[in-house]
Amino acid sequence: MTLVAHLTELRTRVGTSLLFILLGTALAFWWYEHGLGDVIRAPYCGLPEDLRYNDSDGGCGLLITDVFGGALIRLKISFIVGIVLSAPFWLFQLWRFVTPGLERNEKFYGVSFVAASSALFALGAALAYVSLAAGLRLLLGLAGDGAVIALTAQDYIGFVLSLLLAFGVSFEVPLIAVMLNAVGILTYAALASARRWIFFLTVVFAAFVTPTQDPFTMLVMAGPMVVLFEMAIQLARLVDKRRARRAAVESFHDLDDDAASPLDPAPSRLDGRPAAAAPGHVQLLPSAGPAQSRQGER
Repeated sequence: MTLVAHLTELRTRVGTSLLFILLGTALAFWWYEHGLGDVIRAPYCGLPEDLRYNDSDGGCGLLITDVFGGALIRLKISFIVGIVLSAPFWLFQLWRFVTPGLERNEKFYGVSFVAASSALFALGAALAYVSLAAGLRLLLGLAGDGAVIALTAQDYIGFVLSLLLAFGVSFEVPLIAVMLNAVGILTYAALASARRWIFFLTVVFAAFVTPTQDPFTMLVMAGPMVVLFEMAIQLARLVDKRRARRAAVESFHDLDDDAASPLDPAPSRLDGRPAAAAPGHVQLLPSAGPAQSRQGER
């Protein structure tokens, strides 16, 4: 294909991907009033009444301080959820554009990376959502009894999205080590020797990345990341062992049929001294020839 043909195909793929994202956004915009908003507000509304805003009927709610606040929040949430919902479709368009230039093993690595990264991101976001209520209870409880707590919708939604994004991206960091090992850049020996530093830097990374900056959320993020890094190290060990076995089997396959063997043809030195006979055993001597027999008779 020419450069113009590549650019034309790229334009088609990007346009199709944007169409899928638009459809996902429209679906999420409708879903917001049919359960999505309740799911997002659930960690906050599950707090004790003294830690959240309550209306005259005792219901839970978030404050909106400007005219366009509600519309912007709904559009923001709908767009983000729309990207997530339409991810299989626009990722497929991206894959169709990249696939013709890849080899078979590169296609396998690409599919594995996309599947594993998507699963790890979903796992991190789910863990962040589960721990969100406990983090809010800890942080808002530090205000004391004399404070009246009422979160605005902008602050709460921004906090939730940043926490989900931080957990999702953090859980994909160990996957980078696995992919570097798969392509032969990072070895198991290097990972194993730096294991303590990796775990220490993981805790430091969690302390800086978590939006709440509290020890509870930091430990919730750092603990699974340490486990994932240890799994990555053990997976690298298995990959390196399999690579070493394959290299041992295929070490002579690239040689020409007429090429000399790389093995050393020189014979090894043998010990010329006869071994001593064990007690109780008779050592057999070589039989004498005819000339030696006649000489013995003389």
